[in-house]
Amino acid sequence: MDFSSKKLRELSLWIIGTVTVCVLIFLAVQNINAVAGAAKWFLGLISPLICGFVFALILNVPMRFFEDKFRRAVKKPAHSKLCRPIAFVISVLVIFGIFAGVVWLVIPELVNAFGIIVDGIVGFVDMLSGMSTEQFEQLPFGKLLLGVDWNGVWNSLQEWLKNEGGNIVNTAFGSISSIVGGIFDFVIAFIFSIYIIFSKDRLKAQFCRLIRAWLPRNAGEWLIHASSVASLNFRNFVSGQSLEAVILGLLCLLGMLIFDMPYAPMVSALVGITALIPVVGAFIGAAVGAFMILTVEPLKALIFIVFLVILQQIEGNVIYPKVMSSRVNLPSLWILAAVTVGGGLAGPLGMLLGVPVASTAYVLLEEATEARELRLQGRKSTRSGPIG
Repeated sequence: MDFSSKKLRELSLWIIGTVTVCVLIFLAVQNINAVAGAAKWFLGLISPLICGFVFALILNVPMRFFEDKFRRAVKKPAHSKLCRPIAFVISVLVIFGIFAGVVWLVIPELVNAFGIIVDGIVGFVDMLSGMSTEQFEQLPFGKLLLGVDWNGVWNSLQEWLKNEGGNIVNTAFGSISSIVGGIFDFVIAFIFSIYIIFSKDRLKAQFCRLIRAWLPRNAGEWLIHASSVASLNFRNFVSGQSLEAVILGLLCLLGMLIFDMPYAPMVSALVGITALIPVVGAFIGAAVGAFMILTVEPLKALIFIVFLVILQQIEGNVIYPKVMSSRVNLPSLWILAAVTVGGGLAGPLGMLLGVPVASTAYVLLEEATEARELRLQGRKSTRSGPIG
């Protein structure tokens, strides 16, 4: 078999590249701990940029809506340049305004609830200190409590605080530094998201140019199309998630009003906002709401927990798939499967990204299937056509 010099060069490069990749994979497996540490360090280094990219994707959803409305209303071309900045400011004010409003409603009442608990504990201690031994013995577990060496317990507590005081202080300083670092990373991520949002058209053009220049034509065009489908599905997913949170908050409000529970508007708003956080959000809303109700009516706190568990089961298995199927191009059954599989693979992040990823794969697979069916039909029609 004859090979030209060009063919031999291409074959040599392919063999060298394959061997190099295999050697690198072997070395990475042999030094998996070092590779994992390097990957963790690199991800920590670029985590503000990743968060900024995520912020930009989320902010782009309401910003795109407002920008389209403004561009339709603006008649002078000179004023169209202001549409994006105005849409960005309004989007930021809306998102932060919602969160600030919920915090303003919930935090004061939560502090008030803590005050009620503390006052109750202090009053209970004062009542116990004024009781005689006979009255104390009549209480449930009174004899058991009288047999406890409280001086020894207090001395042990003081000794523990004395020994662990340094660790507690170090932990407190570490927590403070982590909070300060988190705030700094948030600011960097937010600034980076602003740059992405205001440069998204140029970044998109550069992305397409790089793909068309470095990838084969068919693969490059497919990747650009897949990115466009993923972007559309993510926007629809964010809007559907927001609509689902509003529905859950309204249903929670309706149920709390029916059962005549205290703090109905505040707790319902908190449940709706925390519903945007996969898995953990449900527990946050339930725990804070139950604690606030507990300070007023303990029995209704238990009723609230049971009601919210039932409501979240209905929401997760009935309402959520229906709402999402109307927003993303994915049947309800596959939405439920995407949330389940995504949560099993990557936890809360997997549950958050499972629906847009599955929807994108579903659309691309459907398009590829239709294209293949058309090609097969074309082959059949050619074979069954008249013989020239």
